[in-house]
Amino acid sequence: MIVQRNVDHSSLASASEGPFPSPSTEHGFARAASPGSVASECPQVGLLTAGRDKPYALGLTAALVEQGISLDYIGSDGVSGPELNSPLVNFLNFRDQQADVGLLRKISRVLDYYRKLASYAATAHPKILHILWNNKFEWFDRTFLTLFYKALGKRLVFTAHNVNAGKRDGNDSWFNRLTLRIQYRLMDHIFVHTEMMKQELLNEFGIREKKVSVIPFGINNTLPTTSLTPAEARRELKVGLADKVVLFFGNIAPYKGLEYLVGALAELAASCSDYRLIIAGRPKGAEAYWKGIQSAITDAGLNGRVIERIEYVPDEKVEVFFKAADVLVIPYTHVFQSGVLFLGYSFGLPVIASDVGSLKEGIVEERTGLVCRPCDASDLAMKINAYFSSELYAQLDQRRQDIREFANERHSWTKVGETTQRVYRELLAAK
Repeated sequence: MIVQRNVDHSSLASASEGPFPSPSTEHGFARAASPGSVASECPQVGLLTAGRDKPYALGLTAALVEQGISLDYIGSDGVSGPELNSPLVNFLNFRDQQADVGLLRKISRVLDYYRKLASYAATAHPKILHILWNNKFEWFDRTFLTLFYKALGKRLVFTAHNVNAGKRDGNDSWFNRLTLRIQYRLMDHIFVHTEMMKQELLNEFGIREKKVSVIPFGINNTLPTTSLTPAEARRELKVGLADKVVLFFGNIAPYKGLEYLVGALAELAASCSDYRLIIAGRPKGAEAYWKGIQSAITDAGLNGRVIERIEYVPDEKVEVFFKAADVLVIPYTHVFQSGVLFLGYSFGLPVIASDVGSLKEGIVEERTGLVCRPCDASDLAMKINAYFSSELYAQLDQRRQDIREFANERHSWTKVGETTQRVYRELLAAK
């Protein structure tokens, strides 16, 4: 069943215009119903979330509403939130993401989702479709679905959070690159989060520079926070108040470099008994890799120093890990940018990250964290030791607010919204 919420019914077209009514338009712009409405004229956009990445989808939605953009928000209960409670947002719930269902049910609901998506694209008023993520069958989305949108005359915008995730994950192929090339070439505009990502689009996929814009990775401000104190968080995780707590958070995969963090902890533990490592997340198609990490922990005699929460962490539990930790470590071996870094900043937690991709650009040395050499457990151990000897750690309670303010300014959703709405208007004005 399609669920529509938060619609300004005073400006809806008649139901006879199709199953997806939306504000009446002229050349892709929605006109406000009255002088007191949010904007007298604003672009109208279909935002395709694929039911993924709730913090980014909701953060961008709030930023676009702030700019007066009218949205059809295509998503699921998994990416719902209070940011959708706006007369400018029409929430279309196309996806059932319940996990404990059989194979036939999974197949039928995926097919039903694609049917709804195609029907929406064919009947909806927005001239612009902004794709935040591809759906489950990426090769299909990159090729046939994108061609279908173009055949309908839609202007297509894509946010490339990863220019080529296959290259990052070590499973790249000619077919993967071909389908990526097709999608990128068919897009009218592409957003990326770093200059390095932009250069990869230009150099490896032949995309024209004017089709690409670099925008900040917006700070994650959607997770619930409570009055939980660091001391209470540590008691919940059974961590000592005097322990030096290092956090690894997120999906566990080979490119995350967790083995180097385990190696660093082994070196540190040889001279200090206070270090503790929290690993919170789950293997993402990398169960064999995780088993290797577990073996390394056991071989190094670290079982008593490592707290494992190998599971999906629900939103309401995320703060426990970030409030219990003294520092977040991102020992990645290959990545352009990481949402985990900005998640840490949203809790005011300093970060030690390896110097890969653009991670270094997100860190101000000794103010928000430190940078280490990639794939080097000894250098990581030195940086962790240096952090716990620094003023940043000694004044952590006071510095947390400074880090949050830094992140909210540098990775402001307002900046993202301003750039995005400007691109929308340029696309609609172009002949």
